Amino acid sequence: MPPGERLLMKISATRAFARTAPYVIPALDRAVHRLTRGKVLLSARMLPGVVLTATGARSGLPRRTPLVCVPEDGGSWLLVGSNFGRPGHPAWTGNLLRNPEAEVSWRGRDIPVRARLLTGEERARAWRAALALWPPYATYQARVTREIRLFRLERR
Repeated sequence: MPPGERLLMKISATRAFARTAPYVIPALDRAVHRLTRGKVLLSARMLPGVVLTATGARSGLPRRTPLVCVPEDGGSWLLVGSNFGRPGHPAWTGNLLRNPEAEVSWRGRDIPVRARLLTGEERARAWRAALALWPPYATYQARVTREIRLFRLERR
């Protein structure tokens, strides 16, 4: 593992990061993604990422959220509702629970998907895959009492 990646993992596991990152990283990702017409996602320079467009659970409006993802064989993706280790579930997870039909922007292409909340052994396998990609998820889970939601997005 490169030293820069190790440092980033340490920083991302801190409470200070959890307080600031949710405001800074998504805003930068959205701006760069829009300016490059979906071709560049800054956070994806370090980890694979998608921009999820889901229907707002309360508003009914489209909500765009840049997220780290775990690409799977066969063209599906895992999404981890870590919320940077903050107490509440991120809003996008509630949107998917209410409206599982969504879309992801993946490598400059918009792909219609259907989201499914994972439970049981299927969730346990997905959690291991997420930890293999980004070990700080374990720190996030240890910091909160809620179970972090995991979704599988499958192409429609």
